[in-house]
This record gives sequence, structure tokens and C-alpha cells, in this order.
Amino acid sequence: MPLRRPLPHRFAAFLLALLLAPPLGLAEGLPDLGEAAQADLPPALEQRIGQAILNEYRSEPEFVDDAEVVGYLNRLGHRLAEKSNDVRQPFEFFVIRDKTLNAFAMPGGYIGVHTALILAAQTESELAGVLAHEISHVTQRHLARMFNKQNQSTVPTLIAMAVAVLAARNNSSVGMGGVMAAQAAGIQSQLNYTRDFEREADRVGFDLLDRSGFDVHGMESFFERLQKFGRLYENNAPGYLRTHPLTTERIADMANRAQGKPYRQVREPIEFLLVRAKLKAFEGSPRDAVADFGAQLKEKKYANEAASHFGMAYAQMRAGNLPAVTQELAELRRLKVQSSMVDLLSALLAQKLGDFNGAENQLRMALFHNPQERALSYALADVLLSARKPDVALKHIFNDMQLWPGDAQLYLLQAQCYAAQGKLLLQHRSQADAYAMRGQLPQAIEQLQLAQKSPDGDFFEYSQVEALLRELKQKRADEAKEKLP
Repeated sequence: MPLRRPLPHRFAAFLLALLLAPPLGLAEGLPDLGEAAQADLPPALEQRIGQAILNEYRSEPEFVDDAEVVGYLNRLGHRLAEKSNDVRQPFEFFVIRDKTLNAFAMPGGYIGVHTALILAAQTESELAGVLAHEISHVTQRHLARMFNKQNQSTVPTLIAMAVAVLAARNNSSVGMGGVMAAQAAGIQSQLNYTRDFEREADRVGFDLLDRSGFDVHGMESFFERLQKFGRLYENNAPGYLRTHPLTTERIADMANRAQGKPYRQVREPIEFLLVRAKLKAFEGSPRDAVADFGAQLKEKKYANEAASHFGMAYAQMRAGNLPAVTQELAELRRLKVQSSMVDLLSALLAQKLGDFNGAENQLRMALFHNPQERALSYALADVLLSARKPDVALKHIFNDMQLWPGDAQLYLLQAQCYAAQGKLLLQHRSQADAYAMRGQLPQAIEQLQLAQKSPDGDFFEYSQVEALLRELKQKRADEAKEKLP
């Protein structure tokens, strides 16, 4: 597995504190199912737990920090979540570069997807089926409910289970090892319980897939392919099968549900194909990626010609062959591909060639047609900074902050603009805002302390920094009392 610092090592102590901390009402055991669980482990607390885990992932090199890929996945996931009647918190979807087929739900509505799983999905409906299943784990509060079998398990057993549940999201063998270390009675009851959860997630997820307008056969076909793969490679089954026990009964139930629905022809969106091609272009070495797409195009062994040209363009960009990127863009125009992803690729090429005005114009035109595409907005700010126009970039970022006030990435870009202007206090203040939005209070406090020491602020700015610093320190102190991350 790619993460070299698995969560059990860095997070076990937190889970111990979480499960045993008296302020949370858990000293006498874990909360009951249903409404009692909702009361003792509220969504706000789940969100803080999930955000802390996500911040661990952010620090890893395998975390995919690509606004286009992440933006696409979030649009797809939110399309599904909007059809649920049980949503208690916002969802955030993220991507981990990993060669194992896996996806996982964390507390607080955070859902991670491995790149290999996205690449293995042959249709968007198949990928949507996996997301619908994971969304259902969250809306049905399965993770919280797994922590409260107090009538059948002791607190130490539950602690081991808690560590194992999160460990399994990273490394299923580590996770199962944690489970096996727990008491035997708790193990069997918990495994049976998770199979019940899987059936419930299938049922609820299937309904989400149907109400969202996808092909309901997508869930069945993808899980069936996973099952066949697991049989062929019994000793190296997909990680998704290890953390999500799959049975013939479940496959049959999905098939029966799908047969009861009328046929629905779903057109494959170009963004799904381009996202997969982009992820593939960043696998392995640049040379291998170029060779892979080159073979596809030469032998015409591709699912979509435009996607293969798009992937080749990014592979050549990684290899530093900009003339070849220009050729691939010409092929995309010949094929009349209409997508903001192609617009961004063209602007990135112009930026690399030093044509900042051309890149700016292309991005502004693309944003006119796609005002909600954040990847274009981030790219425009970056181009303006490269062109040494921090004042213009700040105006652009400020306008976007009105649209997306909680977007931490915009505040990081704002910090870069202030740094380019030599405004140290404002630079550290913006960085502090970004960290605070992600729940990283120690880093936010550190940036505010640096802002206090900056020599270029006025009385009003210093007062704002001091007030925010007091607020964050108090929040940090309150969380320390609760033994939360």
C-alpha cells in the first residue's frame, strides 16, 4: 500500500481518547443504535473526526491534488447525495493514487476513492454505483453503529475494532490483523454485522443510483466483475472485496432489482473518459505513459479516441515534449471535443510556452462558459501570478471567494499573491485562514503568530490577527479538553 505512515500508528491514540473520553459520554460504554447513537456521536463530531483523518491523507504524496479530477468526482458524488433523504452533513470526495481497487467511507461524510478503481470502472454508472454504496454507508451511519455493540463486546474489543476499521481503509491486511487481535466473540458478531451493513448499503445505494438517472445495471456489473477478479486471484483479491464482503447473494439481489427497472440508455459523458485518461497519463514514468497511449492510438485499441489523445497530451507534457502536446491538441480540435478539460490543457500549454496573455485569455473564455469550474479559476490565478500580475490575481480570487467562501485553496492562492506583493502579515493571515478551514488549528495558530511578528501591518490588521488568534487558541483549548484532534 502507498501510505508509508498507516493510520493505526498515528491515530490509535486518538481513537482511544475518543472512545474513552468522559465528556463524550463514552466512559460507560459506546452509544446505542439509532437515536441514541445519533445523540452520543453527533454529525458535527463525526465531521471533525473525518477531517482529522483527511488531513493525514493530505500530507501523503499519494494524495491526488488535482482540481479537475477531484472536482469531477465531487460533482458525481453530490449528484447522488442530493437524492438521499438521510443526509445529515455535507459530503467531500477525495482521490488516493493507489494501484489497488478500493473506496472507503470515513466519519463525517468523507469518501476516498483509489485511482485504480476509477480506471477499472468501464462506465460512469459503474463508478456512480460504488459512490452510491459508500454514500449509503455514511447516511445509514454504519461506521458509528459499528462502534456501539456494547451488549456483545467489551470496551477494549471495541477500541481494537475502531483502529481496525480505519486501518482497513488503508491496508486491509493490517485492518484484519487488528480485528483478529480483539476478542473472538466480538470478531464474529462484528463480521456478521458488517455483512448486514453491506446489504443495506446495496439497497439504499441502488435507489440513489436509480433516482439520480444512472444505469442501475452499473452497480451489478462492477461488483460482478470484482467478484470474478477475486476468484481468479484468490490470494490477491481487490482491496474493496476485503473491506466490503461480497457474496453471490448480494450480486443476485442487485441483478433482481435491476431486472425490475425499465431499460435506461445513459450517454457516457466526455468528462468521465477524460478524467480516466488523465489519471492514466500520470501513472508510472512519463516514458511508459507515452508508450502506452502511443500503442493505443497506433493499434486503435481504445474505448474513445479523443480520450486517448487527451491522455497522450498529458503524458507528453510530463515528458517535456511540448510540440507533441500541440499535435495532440490539434487532434482534439479535429475531433471537436467540447470540454473545459481540453480548454485547461490548452491554457497550460500556453503557460509553459511563456504565452501568459494567451493562457489568460483562454482561461477567461473557458470560465465564461463554465463559471462553476474551480480548476479553471485556480489555473487563472496561477497564470496571473506567473505573469507577475498579483493585483489582478487578487481581484479575481476575491470575486471567487464570494462564490465559494469556504474554499481553502483560494486562500492559499491569496497568500501567494500577498507574498508576491511583499505583504507578509496578509500572507500569513491568508495561510492561517486556509488551515483553519481544514481544521488544522496548530498550523493556523502558527501562521497567525508569524503575522503578529510581521513588520508591515497597520493597527486594524494587527487587531484582526490578535482577535482571530484568541478565537483559535480557545477553540484549540476546548478540543484539548475533549481529547479530540
